[in-house]
Amino acid sequence: MFIISLNYTAPLEELDRHMEAHVKYLKKYYAADVFIMSGRKVPRTGGIIIAQADSKEILEKIIADDPFYKHKLAEFEITEFLASQSHPAVKKVLR
Repeated sequence: MFIISLNYTAPLEELDRHMEAHVKYLKKYYAADVFIMSGRKVPRTGGIIIAQADSKEILEKIIADDPFYKHKLAEFEITEFLASQSHPAVKKVLR
């Protein structure tokens, strides 16, 4: 499992211009069972994505597909963790 932390490096107005493409990107990887959960940080300085992938290298290739990454609108930090516990409902989506 991975936590992807995005820290915005561009003005929100510029991020908003790419938001539709970013949401389309997110939906693509939700459909592929890679992304489990995502959302904005409060205050709106970035975002968080909870993901599952076979390796960090695979996830880095997936991140490279994000419009926010392509247009250098955010910095991305990946933290890998071993999920030892979860709510029973979450287990249905985990590989």
